[in-house]
Amino acid sequence: MDRPEATPHPEDDLVIVVGAAILHAGRVLAARRSAPPHLAGGWEFPGGKLEPGEAEADALVRECHEELGVTVRAVRRLPGAWPLNPGYVLHLWQADLLDGEPRPLEDHSELRWLAPHELGDVAWLPQDRDAVAVVARLMAATPAG
Repeated sequence: MDRPEATPHPEDDLVIVVGAAILHAGRVLAARRSAPPHLAGGWEFPGGKLEPGEAEADALVRECHEELGVTVRAVRRLPGAWPLNPGYVLHLWQADLLDGEPRPLEDHSELRWLAPHELGDVAWLPQDRDAVAVVARLMAATPAG
């Protein structure tokens, strides 16, 4: 008996990049890129690429530790997927800061905690700009604490 072939998912051939919407005390963390040169100066939600076989939540925790020196807990993936460079897609995750004070350790020159009314105060990278609206809705629905 022939088995039907699985329908390929549109993201199967894409490299997934996880971004962290780290919420703390009613604010979200934004990071200004220092590298690579074509992204330098733009603001983003920190994160990075999945390693082969790695779960998205695990990648988020690992990337936040490497890039920011903090321990986070991946809460949930937020709705949406945003194309990056060809072959890459951004998945944004809500994350809680568990331990440490974020520092720009890798590929970032500055960090800022932004209140909801400050989300438009930084020059977001184009791929993160559309995700900011999702984070703004999340912040409006999340009590500061």
